Amino acid sequence: MKLETLINKFENKQAHIVFSWKDSETEAEGWVVINSLRNGAAGGGTRMRKGLNQREVESLAKTMEVKFTIAGPPIGGAKSGINFDPADPRKKGVLERWYKAVKPILKHYYGTGGDLNVDEIHEVIPMTAALDVLHPQEGVVNGYHTAYTPEERLKAISRLQQGVLLPIVDERLTPSLEKGYTIADMITGWGVAEAVRHYYEIYGGFMNNKLAIIQGWGNVAAAAAFYLTKYGVRIGGIIDRNGGILDPKGLGHDEIVALFLSRDGNALNAPNMMSFEEINEKIWDLPAEIFIPGAASRLITEDQVKRMVNSGIEVVSCGANVPFADKEIFMGPISKLADSQMAVIPDFIANCGMARVFAYLMSQNAELTDTAIFKDVSQIIAGAVARVHQFNPKSTGISAKALEMSLTDLVRQYE
Repeated sequence: MKLETLINKFENKQAHIVFSWKDSETEAEGWVVINSLRNGAAGGGTRMRKGLNQREVESLAKTMEVKFTIAGPPIGGAKSGINFDPADPRKKGVLERWYKAVKPILKHYYGTGGDLNVDEIHEVIPMTAALDVLHPQEGVVNGYHTAYTPEERLKAISRLQQGVLLPIVDERLTPSLEKGYTIADMITGWGVAEAVRHYYEIYGGFMNNKLAIIQGWGNVAAAAAFYLTKYGVRIGGIIDRNGGILDPKGLGHDEIVALFLSRDGNALNAPNMMSFEEINEKIWDLPAEIFIPGAASRLITEDQVKRMVNSGIEVVSCGANVPFADKEIFMGPISKLADSQMAVIPDFIANCGMARVFAYLMSQNAELTDTAIFKDVSQIIAGAVARVHQFNPKSTGISAKALEMSLTDLVRQYE
């Protein structure tokens, strides 16, 4: 079946459940979209931003379903989204009332986590725990792992409780042992960087002394930059919502660690930052080989893609979900252009780290160490890139082939 036919079948499949919510105390509104209850459960994080709409949540739920074909477990895709300004001081109350409203499905068949502007550790876990939800993934354990005995389910939840919050003690995997960064803080960015490493290992080439452009400076983007520089990559530019920095010679590992540790929340905080307007005008023409979109969805325009191609970008590892500014969910014209000109490692492979951690921790033989968890995520991403290479050894068309392979499995199950 051709990719366009597969996309049409998958996109046109009506979501299994759409839960709409309006806050009783503010103007906030939100949606849970469960694309399917494949094998009894669905999973996807909770995000918040002003201007978010139901369509965005629906598209991200479908993206999650594709991601689970890579990361496991083989469940349905879902997403929670709240249309509200995350900088508003009323945010905490909005989230608390939101989780109270969705508690019943979190107990039985839906698992969630952190996402854009919603923190896994400081918001999702404590807020759901206050409602007697044993873990934000409890619904997946109960809905999917039906063969588990009650004792085995409790053990799986215990592994989730411990593993996601596990402090990183291997100094190779954290920018600061003293800061106490956890698996949840670093694992998605690790996967994004590992996707680049595995691309060069499998498709050919090298990383050392290559220049990278980073979009965003939250956990995903900053962690990806941290790990890339450990492999010898230099960071030529960072563009964040409040401005950015440009260094054509490239920032090294120590400089990136300093920028990581000096973040203002999830924002870049550096001396002599350019304004957003200035960095946005210059960064897309910077001669570089690696691009990490690690900010919000649907930001990268056609013009920016063309300029990056002209400046020599070889590989794009998608830390953001749906990073290209297409209205389509999958493979719109901008995505197709990028995929035809560069090696684009799609979001459902590159940023599957947290989803994979949840799946790993639910398995009965999971080893609860930082090195074991990081190794597992790397192996899953390496396997996904290798499978695509088997059917598409060219350095272009990677996203299209990966999507075709995942959708073929999903559409077959729906028929």
